[in-house]
Amino acid sequence: MTENHASPSIGSPMPRAVRGEILYFTGDPAALGERALAHFDDGLMLLRDGRVEAVGGAADLLPRLSADMPLDDYRGKLILPGFIDTHIHYAQLDVIASHGEQLLNWLQKYTFPAEARFADPAHAAAAADFFCDELLRNGTTTALAFATVHPASADALFAAACARRMRMITGKVLMDQHCPADLCDTGTTGEAESRALIERWHGRDRLLYAVTPRFPATSSAAQMHAAARLFAEYPGLYLQSHLAENRDEVAWIGRMYPAARSYLDVFARFGQLGPRSVFAHCIWIDDEDREHMADTGAAISFCPTSNLFLGSGLFDLGRARAHGVRVGIGTDVGAGTSFSMLQTLGEAYKVLQLQGQPLGAEEAFYLATLGGARSLHLEGRIGSLAPGCEADFVVLDPAATPLVARRMGGCTTLAERLFVFMTLGDDRAVFATHVLGEPAWRR
Repeated sequence: MTENHASPSIGSPMPRAVRGEILYFTGDPAALGERALAHFDDGLMLLRDGRVEAVGGAADLLPRLSADMPLDDYRGKLILPGFIDTHIHYAQLDVIASHGEQLLNWLQKYTFPAEARFADPAHAAAAADFFCDELLRNGTTTALAFATVHPASADALFAAACARRMRMITGKVLMDQHCPADLCDTGTTGEAESRALIERWHGRDRLLYAVTPRFPATSSAAQMHAAARLFAEYPGLYLQSHLAENRDEVAWIGRMYPAARSYLDVFARFGQLGPRSVFAHCIWIDDEDREHMADTGAAISFCPTSNLFLGSGLFDLGRARAHGVRVGIGTDVGAGTSFSMLQTLGEAYKVLQLQGQPLGAEEAFYLATLGGARSLHLEGRIGSLAPGCEADFVVLDPAATPLVARRMGGCTTLAERLFVFMTLGDDRAVFATHVLGEPAWRR
């Protein structure tokens, strides 16, 4: 087969229809069971102006199609909302699969040298184009992504996502200490450059800005205060950072802020907790932290492949769920080892198995779709195929490989088939990705 990386045309998408097996979530299956699923064996979606106008059984909706309406026929395949990646580093493309370090050494040996290359706008633009195409090739239509300290790196990613009409949330990294000189800004320059980027991109088309202090060790108190000012000043702004990923990192933050109750309390003292605050990892936190996150509307990005790859630890989804914390899934490329949300969900299953917490397939796909949308406070817009939602979706092929096809042949339930996708599936299982209803990538 050939691969087509065509971008959707600019302007209002034309009305169209899509037929196939359709699945989306109306709630969390861990709490609601099958009542959380909207599932149509032979389903049809009517799309208008980039949104879902109607969805249901094909027999009921086919009479509403006009003779000239384009119809994408995906019968025999499974249509899901586009995947939502809640933590990923686009500037770490070229260090994915780098051997043998844990977090703090990883930053020094691999991350910082790779990010220094983004001082070159041409390099940033080429990486951003590859990054967005790779997301779409893997069925991911929304991402909360780290750029680098260079404003041009954020410009490049926003521009690439805008050209593909993707929903992208990103921002320049803030770092003014404990980092190489060529990656170091100041509290003043970091705030000014972030403000200029916010004014240029936040709320433009489907783009949103995230204030991005890497973590408290690399931002001075002055810069952490500046990040909080920005976060409070602009409606709808995001804040993204890392929290309690690695024991050595936690100890370092404890030495820097001995008066803080916990690592999370450092962010709280700087006014950085609230709706649309998203913290990656959150492995080494306690129940008081989880309660505080739930109370403020902050969210966790669960990053299983990077947590395993760097030897950081095992995320406790059960405790997060028990305290009502919003949780999404992050691939965390480049410490994460795949852009594929399917592979990432398979690793999440293994992380939780090690803790005696079986992860159901429906719950896993909820986390990658509606759960991710809820963690970003974007439910009702993305992560679902309910009427009124933006028509971002992925089409999965149950015959993607001979092994997948053979194993699917023995499945008798939807849950079994979803589990096969998340344990045997990868980018080859993605047959097509649509953005605002239009094909953005097809195999």
